[in-house]
Amino acid sequence: MVVGHSGLTRGFLRLRSIQFENFRNHRSFSFEPEDGINLIYGQNGSGKTSILEGIHYCALTKGFVSAADGECLSFSAGYFLLTALFESSSGIETAVRLSYTKESGKKLQIDGNELKPFSLHIGSIPCISFSPPEIVIVSGPPGERRRFLDNAVCQSDRRYLDNLLIYRRLLQQRNALLQQLSQSPGKDRSMLQLWSENLASSAASVTAGRVRFLAEFHPFVESLHRDLSGGQTPSIEYSSTIGRLLEPVPESELRERFLQRFQENEQQEILRGQTLSGPHRDELIFLSDGRESKRYSSQGQQRTFLISLKLALFQYFNEKIGETPICLLDDIFSELDGKRTAAVLDILEGCGQTLISSADLKNHPGSAVHHLQTTPSTRNSEV
Repeated sequence: MVVGHSGLTRGFLRLRSIQFENFRNHRSFSFEPEDGINLIYGQNGSGKTSILEGIHYCALTKGFVSAADGECLSFSAGYFLLTALFESSSGIETAVRLSYTKESGKKLQIDGNELKPFSLHIGSIPCISFSPPEIVIVSGPPGERRRFLDNAVCQSDRRYLDNLLIYRRLLQQRNALLQQLSQSPGKDRSMLQLWSENLASSAASVTAGRVRFLAEFHPFVESLHRDLSGGQTPSIEYSSTIGRLLEPVPESELRERFLQRFQENEQQEILRGQTLSGPHRDELIFLSDGRESKRYSSQGQQRTFLISLKLALFQYFNEKIGETPICLLDDIFSELDGKRTAAVLDILEGCGQTLISSADLKNHPGSAVHHLQTTPSTRNSEV
């Protein structure tokens, strides 16, 4: 199994084949993409997006349109099954089998062995995706940007994923204690100090990982966004509940700042029964020429910023983890004019395996073209 976190010679990761059974539009379907750029075109309802989402499932154990697993079942089906074969630049194959049933839920097998928890698989098959609904990363609430940031860091830093899972568990336990104290005002608070200290340490680790990632990631965003936006200068700010963090800060200092904030907010947190400070409430601010994109950019400018972020991840992963990620771009041509479409294709050319869905055929020299037609096995509506 290929684990691309450190120490690998930079190389090429590719999907050799994937089989779909009762997955959205596809009752029974096999797909074998080529190296390089693959253009998948066809009418709405032909299953283009479903192909990309199935690949995303095999790489990251979830779809990229935030749907529940049960929503991916074909009409009236009781299960779906995805079987994919990936190959690294060194020729090492990884067989992924992901299944879901209403009774047993989701199961993952890697090279024939069941894998639990699913988080152990994250980062093994680096994958970048774009879909139009993801515009909420730029225009939507803070939780969307935190999710984008966490997904990105988790694929490139195994320790961060472990730290994030620990933080979420500690947060849940501290919140449970706060709720108990809220319901019983006279209850002993001595345990709260211990949970606050533990959570402060965990919050510092998560925050340090996020800020460190952004410092490494920003140069890639800056270069791409200037090219795609016609010269605009992007910036990314991390706004924490302990203040704006514009550069990496030692974890020991972050821990003390979080602990101080917990102590300052203790009474209010008990009254509300929840933790009011920490990475779960932090904000990522995207700016273009110094103006916040969420508030001041047009929808077209926001789309360009999102595409810059996604392509920057593509380049960052290539540098950081040593394997060129698989790139999945859903309906990206509808989001770009001709000039920007050509610029994106030029960036992707020669940079690994890319799969692009489109309702129309777009000719690009050297690209493999796959035409999907609506058949009895793809009669359900495309998501």
